[in-house]
Amino acid sequence: MRIISGTMKGRKLNNFKGKDIRPTADKVKEAIFSMIAGYVNESIVFDLFSGTGNLGLEALSRGAAKCYFCDNSYESVKLTRSNIEICRAEDRSKVISGSFEKALLTVQEKADVIFLDPPYRKGLMESCFEKISELESLNENGVIVAEHGTNEVLPDVIAGFNKIRERRYGTILVSLYGM
Repeated sequence: MRIISGTMKGRKLNNFKGKDIRPTADKVKEAIFSMIAGYVNESIVFDLFSGTGNLGLEALSRGAAKCYFCDNSYESVKLTRSNIEICRAEDRSKVISGSFEKALLTVQEKADVIFLDPPYRKGLMESCFEKISELESLNENGVIVAEHGTNEVLPDVIAGFNKIRERRYGTILVSLYGM
């Protein structure tokens, strides 16, 4: 796992040992950033369920102004912090340990890009959209990037957000939503 493009291009990130966590594969990450290229520069990013911090760090490398990383796993938070250090992105990063709800309540800024990659088959995706809508966490012209399994097809409209685009990569779907 590495940073694909931008100022941190080529940096190798630390990864989990074992199969419990599934970081976004480089091929899928490249596709995601091709789809959201116009949203990233100078943006405020939320990487909810950050795992390794892979997506948020890629956004910072490609010109995002700031990224809020969140995960409720101690190991994920520790790994995200170590990857932020590897990328020397401490000045543009804030790590929040806890639930996605806590992160959304904690952050006082609105996001331009929100990455959602919750554990599959846990029913968290709809709750995420509802909380983002309730707290008005996304800027008017922002985008939500939802990564999910092909067995969890998301509707065209969730909590007031409209599906802009959806792409399939093997057993993974990437759905983009906006207002």
